[in-house]
Amino acid sequence: MNVREGSLEAPTRHPIDWKSEAFWDEAALEKEMERVFDICHGCRRCVSLCGAFPTLFDLVDNSPTMELDGVPKERYGEVVDQCYLCDMCFMTKCPYVPPHPWNLDFPHLMLRAKAVKFRRRGARFRDRLLSSTDALGKLAGIPVVTQTINAVNRTKPMRALMESQLGVDREAWIPEYASRKFRSAARANEAAPVRNGQRTPGKVAIYATCYVNYNEPGIGHDLLAILEHNEIPYVLAEKEACCGMPKLELGDLQAVERLKNVNIPALARLARDGYAILTAIPSCTLMYKQELPLLFPDDPDVAEVKRAMWDPFEYLVARHKDGLLKTDFKRPLGTVSYHVPCHARVQNIGRKTEELLKLLPQTTVHTVERCSGHSGTWGVKKEFHSMAMKIGRPVFKGMAQAQPDYISSDCALAGHHIEQGIERHAREALDGKSPRLAHPITLIRIAYGL
Repeated sequence: MNVREGSLEAPTRHPIDWKSEAFWDEAALEKEMERVFDICHGCRRCVSLCGAFPTLFDLVDNSPTMELDGVPKERYGEVVDQCYLCDMCFMTKCPYVPPHPWNLDFPHLMLRAKAVKFRRRGARFRDRLLSSTDALGKLAGIPVVTQTINAVNRTKPMRALMESQLGVDREAWIPEYASRKFRSAARANEAAPVRNGQRTPGKVAIYATCYVNYNEPGIGHDLLAILEHNEIPYVLAEKEACCGMPKLELGDLQAVERLKNVNIPALARLARDGYAILTAIPSCTLMYKQELPLLFPDDPDVAEVKRAMWDPFEYLVARHKDGLLKTDFKRPLGTVSYHVPCHARVQNIGRKTEELLKLLPQTTVHTVERCSGHSGTWGVKKEFHSMAMKIGRPVFKGMAQAQPDYISSDCALAGHHIEQGIERHAREALDGKSPRLAHPITLIRIAYGL
């Protein structure tokens, strides 16, 4: 076989046939993992991406045969546990992805392994809790509860207790909860002047996301301020639940389907009414652009939402190319160290955030395009937090070397992880400067002087 056959074509993803019995066949899964792991062992291009590949290669190198056949199959799960589905191996490194005849999709193989494990054994209470973002947000959204949870989470004794009882690393950054949800505060601002678009839709629907709704509503309000300034009318999705990404990462595909059944009907109506649907969290955008369409390839509503879903900066840059984005920026930002998160990179839209930030006057953009290591709930877990910091160390140092006035990432979780990592591992590179952490949407609002 010519191993280069098909390798110069664009990568393609196959639908995930999780409704078939073959998907859940553990013997077949084990055989496929053996096939893929053996190819990865022979290639090793992805060794620097995350912990999954070094774990696999160490298992091989320390085995009696120094080949995959010397690795006990019951240890394959150690590789699976290190994968947090960032998709970087598929998108940037692997030469054997479809349409190559070897047909490697390492992240979706790991997803299959996680799903089979979840069906067979369920998940730890901690993992079910951390992935239940709506339930946590609604509970923590009660004002007295919000204040109590935020105060308690700041104390060292409580963090030590969380580590011992839940397995949440005491040193990991965890988000606080807002006293008022984004959706409840934003409803009064739905009316806006109408301005018709050209190639880009001239009206926007906001899918808030759990994180913006419960943890950092300011990001959502900043986005609305930018839309209003540019005379783009908007509405909020009338009904929404978690996008399902935390459950996907857990392998709970049935929960992903339940959440899809809540979200897709309302979003599909907006899509058919001509709205561009914006989400401010890349993982949520990716869920609707890629993961749900691959999990439910025959659902026409899922396909409709996929076509209407936009990253906010993808939309704003498209409006700029249509000549419809205001560029009356009033405030320079100095130097911005900007991080491109994995779930933005794999959308294949280019560096749209960087492109818009570079329009700002008297602003220098220093871009770092590498995984920060956080990956949602994975990086806060006791058994993975040190690895998350190790993976992110080149990002921390790269962001700090520019001695920026601002550090920023489209992924708010990655932004806080980077801020913490700089403080721990790259503070000396700042040479006494204290950069402010701000989401790129917030930076645009600041630049507009709004």
